[in-house]
Amino acid sequence: MTIQINTDNTISGEKRNEEYFSSLIAEALQRFDSHITRIEVHLKDENGKKDGFNDISCLIEARIEGKQPIAVSNQADSVDQAVIGAIDKIKSAVGTIVGKMQQH
Repeated sequence: MTIQINTDNTISGEKRNEEYFSSLIAEALQRFDSHITRIEVHLKDENGKKDGFNDISCLIEARIEGKQPIAVSNQADSVDQAVIGAIDKIKSAVGTIVGKMQQH
């Protein structure tokens, strides 16, 4: 499973943050590792550098073998909260799809 993290120019894409978020994602989706080929994360500050309520957006797209890509998004006050919320959503969505695949 390849994990790629993209940020807009208002969010710093520090190597430490990328490694931290990649490890969180890999750990959360570990049991679906054989089904997922690629994960793309897009982080964006909705209103630029100004502080705001729920202005950090995290979109996670998962590419599952033999299926169309699925995407979830989450907005929060901080990058950490946005990523963690999106991880919970993608874990649930991938779990549902993989569960349906295994039933057939």
